[in-house]
Amino acid sequence: MKILVLGVGSILMMDEGIGVRAIEELEARYVFPENVELLDGGTSGIELISYFTGKDYLIIIDAIKADTKPGTVLKVEGEDVHAKFRTRISPHQIGISDLLAAATLTDEVPKELVMYGIEPKTIKMGIGFSDEVSAAFNRLIEVVIEELRGLGAEVLPRVQTADAAESIWGKM
Repeated sequence: MKILVLGVGSILMMDEGIGVRAIEELEARYVFPENVELLDGGTSGIELISYFTGKDYLIIIDAIKADTKPGTVLKVEGEDVHAKFRTRISPHQIGISDLLAAATLTDEVPKELVMYGIEPKTIKMGIGFSDEVSAAFNRLIEVVIEELRGLGAEVLPRVQTADAAESIWGKM
């Protein structure tokens, strides 16, 4: 099974950067088998369609507005993923909505689609996460790894020195 883990968002908009930061953290903490591709999609949209080719499973990581408590780790599956991108909280989600629509029309959308994220508290210009999102970030990483292992992917922790053990972008 070929799996794509796609992190999207803008790191310049505080909690909206969850997906991009998750990809950075996954790459720093784990070694992935050849059938698992991690991609920082940033604020890109339709131009990401080529990465869907030949993939069986797509995991999207993004901020998810679900009117729950900020910091809540959320999972959305199947057709509900398409619906989440129609309720946009930021401009990049327009592009992702178009990307999913185009991939569906061209039959490039992976057979299975799941989205993980955290309910944001603060989406405004700034660097870093709100306290609520920061506190939930490690749990988000854990559930994505659990999903991958549940799919049979052999995800292994990277061997790290004591200095490299903290997050690549600071203490959380």
